[in-house]
Amino acid sequence: MPSCRKPFPLESPPGEAASNEGLTREGQKNYQKHLAILKKNPGGFHIFEEPLFEMGAHPDNFIDYECSFATAHINLAKPQKILDVGSYRRFILGLLAHFQITSIDVRKRVTVSANEIIITGDAKKLDLPSHSFDVVLSLCALEHFGLGRYGDEIDFHADRKAFAEMIRVLKPGGRLIFSTTITRAQPAIVFNAHRIYNHEMLQAFCAGLICVEEKFYSHKTKGYCLWGEITTAPQWWDVYLGCWEKKAKIK
Repeated sequence: MPSCRKPFPLESPPGEAASNEGLTREGQKNYQKHLAILKKNPGGFHIFEEPLFEMGAHPDNFIDYECSFATAHINLAKPQKILDVGSYRRFILGLLAHFQITSIDVRKRVTVSANEIIITGDAKKLDLPSHSFDVVLSLCALEHFGLGRYGDEIDFHADRKAFAEMIRVLKPGGRLIFSTTITRAQPAIVFNAHRIYNHEMLQAFCAGLICVEEKFYSHKTKGYCLWGEITTAPQWWDVYLGCWEKKAKIK
């Protein structure tokens, strides 16, 4: 049973997007009506017909929840320097408007921002000084390390090594914010896609850190959930979100 469940004031998960079923006929009727009007006066445009109906609530998924969780804790931490290890690229592009970020990527790429330093290399051996970042961020990346999916070398202990490196480069008092897969069933490796962890494994990674907050996301309920709602289905997974603090040095 999880030992750290400090709720954080985020918005309640929205309901599932409304289904388009039952609206198709009416939608098609309105489509043809307005298409005919448009064809009479296209305003200089050539018209291609491509009926699309995306109705109901705004769609969201686990990535929205991961990014919201990370944003809330980054905002509280107010970091000067962030290290990102493998998070969603578009999320990082947004953060670059406000923060200086050092990005670790196993594949070479070029930055588009003066606020970003890109280091091409392996997360399990960071060429960075210890105690140098206020926040270390890693969203949906840990489970992939060392499995070769993204061209990295095979190392079945790479996740553990990379996590230790993230802790090493974090300043005392700094925050480690990460998300990954989780299950209440037997942990598994879906080779070479990803690992699926249990909660005990993730807490062992964080040994010596202080838990600030843990949350869980369920694909079934499509929102934050209690521990008991995490999947037990083999080969499936839900999402763990954690913010942990590195203990300050005792003077």
